[in-house]
Amino acid sequence: MKRLIGTNRLEKKEWLKYRKTGITGTDAGAICGLNPYVSAFQVYQDKITDEIEEKDNEAMRQGRDLEEYVAQRFMEETGFKVRRANAIFQNEEHPIMLADFDRLIVGQKAGLECKTVSPYSSDKWSEGQIPLHYQMQVQHYLAVSGFDCWYVAAVVFGKDFIVHKIDRDEEMIQNLIIIEERFWKEHVMAHVMPDPDGTKNCSEQIAKMYFKADKEKVVELHGYNGLLSRREELVGLIEKMENEKNTIDQKIKLEMQDASKALTEKYQVSWTSYSSSRLDSKKLKAEKPEIYEAYVNKSSTRRFTVNRVA
Repeated sequence: MKRLIGTNRLEKKEWLKYRKTGITGTDAGAICGLNPYVSAFQVYQDKITDEIEEKDNEAMRQGRDLEEYVAQRFMEETGFKVRRANAIFQNEEHPIMLADFDRLIVGQKAGLECKTVSPYSSDKWSEGQIPLHYQMQVQHYLAVSGFDCWYVAAVVFGKDFIVHKIDRDEEMIQNLIIIEERFWKEHVMAHVMPDPDGTKNCSEQIAKMYFKADKEKVVELHGYNGLLSRREELVGLIEKMENEKNTIDQKIKLEMQDASKALTEKYQVSWTSYSSSRLDSKKLKAEKPEIYEAYVNKSSTRRFTVNRVA
């Protein structure tokens, strides 16, 4: 592997620019359609634009801050010694493949990926499981580095500390190389959007791209009658399935009556009481318009509807 750029003194904006020049480990799972949080559509939009989005949130902050803790716990658990990589690396044969490793293991052809996991997601790590998009991330790292194996260490907040070893899978790596290079050539370089995938992330990206409607503009949809007919069928199926689910819920509630819990051999059902307070915005606007205007948050969005006309 080639050391593309050192990251010790690299500003975050510059680091993000370098990551736009190829496919990174965190992109790999999305391109394969396995990342529940990021879609291939989003990866494509990120790569073709010069815009640098320095997004951050509390979960990301905790992940960064606890990376050192996870690395220390890994050393305690395994007896291995790790060091920071402090660089972006590149596969020399496939230069679009980039990698930013959390840690490298001293004395081994191996690395370490540090993860923090919410207790609400701990089931995805139970019984030796590793989320598929993390497996793709690790195989991507193995493709870039040429190493034999990679370790994933994860702290499940307040519950557990997990260590997994993932061996190099040559067949998976070759498939991953094909998928990534095809994505880069056929989409990023050609500026051709990948097909939307139905995920919430894809919807959010489309809404971000086309957030404002031109009221005077009308387009003709040629060849879309089949898709719209299928959409109409799906709406009907969803309504039927929702009604069936509601009927099941109603039967169980009638059986439970005033009980807060019910048990079967396989399931636990809860039907608990709770109270909530909601602001009556219509009444506030009518009776105290000046207060309503002072505190209301206004936003603009687009509503998507489909109606049969023939």
